[in-house]
Amino acid sequence: MSSFNEMIKNITPDIYQSLKLAVEIGKWSDGGKLTAEQRELSLQAMIAWEVQNLPEEERTGYMGPQECSSKSISVPNILFKSDAIH
Repeated sequence: MSSFNEMIKNITPDIYQSLKLAVEIGKWSDGGKLTAEQRELSLQAMIAWEVQNLPEEERTGYMGPQECSSKSISVPNILFKSDAIH
């Protein structure tokens, strides 16, 4: 294979699942430990494959729309009370 993109095109869903599991547990299916470089390259391959094959909400790292949980809470203004200003 002459390029990273060509390699990504040749990843099947089964290979993707194997890469994903290896990255998650830090081991290959045969029990061998991933090196830091193997983990990094496998994660890059996973993410690149996901961009081409999965909807955004199913991709690694997707967080979805976020809102501040305190947004709906009314906070009283204690610095400038309306009755104190005349």
